[in-house]
Amino acid sequence: MSPSVLSPRALALAILALFPWHRQVTRASLRADLIAGAIGAIVVLPQGVAFATLAGMPPEYGLYCAMVPAVVAAFVGSSWHAVSGPTNAISLFVFATVSPLALPGSERYISLVLTLSFLAGAMMLAMGAFRLGRLVNFISHSVVVGFTAGAGTLIVASQLHNFLGLKIAPGGSFLATVYSVATGISHTNPYVLLVGAITLAAGIAARRWFKKLPYMIAALVLGSLVGFALNLWLGAETTGIRVIGALPSALPPLSHPDFSPDTLKSLMGIAIGVTMLSLTEAISISRAIALKSGQRIDASREFVGQGLANIAASFFSGYPTSASFNRSGINYDAGARTPLAAAFSAPFLVVALLLIAPLVGHIPIASMAAILFMVAAGLFDLHAMRTIARAGRGEALVLVFTFASTLLMNLEFAVLIGVTLSLLVYLNRTSRPQMRSLVPDPRHATRRLAPVAEGLRECPQIKIMSVEGSIYFGAVDHVQSHLEVLREVARDQHHLLLVAPNVNFIDVAGAEALAHEARTRRAEGGRLCLYGLRQPVVGVLRRSGLLPEIGEENVFASMKDAIASFFARRDHSICTNCRARIFRECAALPPPADS
Repeated sequence: MSPSVLSPRALALAILALFPWHRQVTRASLRADLIAGAIGAIVVLPQGVAFATLAGMPPEYGLYCAMVPAVVAAFVGSSWHAVSGPTNAISLFVFATVSPLALPGSERYISLVLTLSFLAGAMMLAMGAFRLGRLVNFISHSVVVGFTAGAGTLIVASQLHNFLGLKIAPGGSFLATVYSVATGISHTNPYVLLVGAITLAAGIAARRWFKKLPYMIAALVLGSLVGFALNLWLGAETTGIRVIGALPSALPPLSHPDFSPDTLKSLMGIAIGVTMLSLTEAISISRAIALKSGQRIDASREFVGQGLANIAASFFSGYPTSASFNRSGINYDAGARTPLAAAFSAPFLVVALLLIAPLVGHIPIASMAAILFMVAAGLFDLHAMRTIARAGRGEALVLVFTFASTLLMNLEFAVLIGVTLSLLVYLNRTSRPQMRSLVPDPRHATRRLAPVAEGLRECPQIKIMSVEGSIYFGAVDHVQSHLEVLREVARDQHHLLLVAPNVNFIDVAGAEALAHEARTRRAEGGRLCLYGLRQPVVGVLRRSGLLPEIGEENVFASMKDAIASFFARRDHSICTNCRARIFRECAALPPPADS
């Protein structure tokens, strides 16, 4: 053999060396990853078919999503354990947003979905290339919990007619679907309902009492046997039990998006929604698994991985994908060590399809609806909901509005509405920085500052006030109103000392407010002093040109210097008759004249 020709083992090692986790690969890790990959292939079989059905796509497309896109995301992304492929929320989103544009399952529908995958992937790739991973941080936990709960509700509503055997036009809104089911429930097909109910009961029983058994597969096997027996006994025309149909191929055929201007225009807004949802899922799941594994996640690299995975899906008969919480969690619990586990699941899935593809076609659609009911139930995080409700009304409001928006509005706007509301709640909270009156506490030797309370007197000449929070355009009105009230109720306290070490940020509007207060205090014979300002805040005051309005001599780094400066400018006549002796420096003053 020529020395320039690499052996298969050497070639594999050379490829692995391109990835930062290659040092984690050992004989033991390969064995663990192979086992985890095999388990992942078994788990994704029923999920892929179910999610593709939910997305309005042919069932094989859900399995194709778990092949090439999963391998691409595993090798390019930063997570060692996240497994990409079809997900319930993305599948529902695709159906809800694309079904108004074309009949689900039709060639036009499939073409639109392929193009959507490419557009969303390109957006994710661009965001990752520009290191915009931090943008996902603006999607709060309350938004994610509300959206996923809404997605679970929509999944149940979208599958009710399949579970009951009703004929309802697809693509309707949530309220229209619920109304159609409610008015047509008297036409429920008992045979279809029986198959769905047995599948659901089998899945719940297997999940509760036979935890080592893949509950989805067990439920589908039993449901398929019942459906097959009923059709064999009474005939499919009598029972009305419809089945998925045989899968055309175990390998994903090549496909291509539609790049016509009209198609791109109609899908652009939907692609933004898919991008937000897919990246939120991927980052949330990757970080959740990383908390267990101790790994650090690079959000921008995850963007790139998901972007390339979605682009690959558009050319290998897939549809929009993201990381799956169920499969990622199972992958980690199965002992996966590196992303090779997710990559190994693809060839295992191909082998499984070659062996059982003819059997998949006998799965009743009612059984798939039952499986999706179980998936939907898992989307309701009741513990997180209770935690959010206890945390405060603002977070609870975000949760409720996001949930309601998911049900009642286009899904591409639901997450955006939740994000917007989260930011509004945050701005409302930060627009009211806490301002407290302080006074040196004589009960402590150092006379440390304490909130004004009963028994603690203030200096008659100077008001000491702490500011807890940023002074920016949203908080200026609150701060100025508070300062105006101070001038009205404490007319004799001409001097104001703001204790501001907890002011993390100030903008031009905040600087203007402080400059205005300084000018007003000077006009009344007093002055504004600032203690403990952070350097970035001082920098904004200086660059804005407003620091001279306040006076650099009135900005202090230590409380001792601030009090000493006040003492040099105090009204001696007031001190002569003052019995309070607020500051330690007051001890050196002569006793009051009337004592």
